[in-house]
Amino acid sequence: MTFSNAVHTLTVPDYAIMRRINRWQPPRWLRWWMLVSTRGGDGWFWLLCGVAVLASHDAAKYAALCAAVIAAAAGILIFQTIKKAVGRRRPSCLQPHCWAKLLPPDQFSFPSGHSLTAFAVATSLALFYPKMEILLLFCASSVALSRIVLGLHFLSDVLAGSAIGVTVGYLAFRLLA
Repeated sequence: MTFSNAVHTLTVPDYAIMRRINRWQPPRWLRWWMLVSTRGGDGWFWLLCGVAVLASHDAAKYAALCAAVIAAAAGILIFQTIKKAVGRRRPSCLQPHCWAKLLPPDQFSFPSGHSLTAFAVATSLALFYPKMEILLLFCASSVALSRIVLGLHFLSDVLAGSAIGVTVGYLAFRLLA
C-alpha cells in the first residue's frame, strides 16, 4: 500500500462523518451547548479553572496551576508545529456547514488545538484533583465534540489532539507532582 492509498483509506471515514454532520440539524439546546463549549475551549473555561485553583486552600495549588500552564503551553507549541507540517485543510474549507458559521482560528485542521489544549489542562488538573476528574473530562470532551459538530475539525483531528493532550497533561503532572 502506498502512502497516498493509506491516507485515502484513513480519510474516507472522516469525510463521511463530515458530510453527515454538515447536513444534520441538531436540537437548539445541543447547538447552544456546542457553541458555549467551543468558546469555553478558547481559553475562558481553563482561565476560570486556574482562578478556582488559586482560590483553593490546597497545598498543591501552585504545582497544579504550573502543571496546567506547562501542559497548555507545550500543547500549543506541539499543535502549531504539527499543523504547519501536515497542512490538512479544515472541513469548513471542503464543504459548507448547514447551520454553524464560525470562522476557524487558522487554516489547518490536524490536530485539533482546542481538543489538545482542553485535554492537556483537564488531565493535569484532574490528576491533582481527582474529585474534579469527571467534571474536567466532561468539559474537555464537550470542547472536543464541539469542534466536530461545528464543522471545524474531522474526527481524526479531535482524536489525535485529545490523545496528545492527555499525554502532555500527564507528563506535566509527573514533572510537578
